[in-house]
Amino acid sequence: MRLSAVVITLNEQNNIEDCLKSLNFVDEIIVVDAGSEDRTVEIARNFTTKVYEPGWLGFVEAKEYGIERAEGEWILWIDADERVTEQLREQILKAIDEKRDCAAFRIPRKSFFLGKWIKHCGWYPDYVVRLFKKGKAHFDKKDLVHETLTVDGKVGTLNYPILHYTYPTLKSYFDKFNKYTSLAAKEAKLKGEKFKLSSMVVHPLAIFFKMYIQKRGFLDGFEGFLLSELSAFYVFVKYVKLRYE
Repeated sequence: MRLSAVVITLNEQNNIEDCLKSLNFVDEIIVVDAGSEDRTVEIARNFTTKVYEPGWLGFVEAKEYGIERAEGEWILWIDADERVTEQLREQILKAIDEKRDCAAFRIPRKSFFLGKWIKHCGWYPDYVVRLFKKGKAHFDKKDLVHETLTVDGKVGTLNYPILHYTYPTLKSYFDKFNKYTSLAAKEAKLKGEKFKLSSMVVHPLAIFFKMYIQKRGFLDGFEGFLLSELSAFYVFVKYVKLRYE
């Protein structure tokens, strides 16, 4: 069974080398770059000849662009700030070789915020479908951010997590904040959601309560509190943009 990995990038010179090193077990790596202005493309070319530079297509479109160019029967979708551990690598190879009744597999994610593993706040195990047979899964076109896969067939579960080094600094968080909140507002509009003042007030409070209290974010210390606060603010800004953008 041939396995292809698809990675989309934009100014990921600090992440891409470690990401691609962790993919040294796949049959091919496909990198789709959205117009990086740093050394991302240069570094990626040290690992694969299949580096494409179509510019910014959108998250879903970029992944589909890479998948279309993949030659493997199986696709592993991974982000530049993620890593595949040795244990997960072995489980992936075993799964695609033995569990042929499955069309896809969901994988837990172990995410780090400001260098701390967030065990609560609803962030772990955070199962995501990332491994699938080509042609057996598709993205929802209305998902402009935090895109998900719909699978045609049985979905299995792997035990070992992907390591996700998201937002190592506050700067990295706010560098993406404006773009992501705009995309989230556009996505909400596409799905027919209308601006309501009550939503702008209630939903951020609900997010904070859910992450910090219900999902026990308080057990993650100050980082858990900060993440819950910032997530609530993210939702607040999304609704402001839903009205004005």
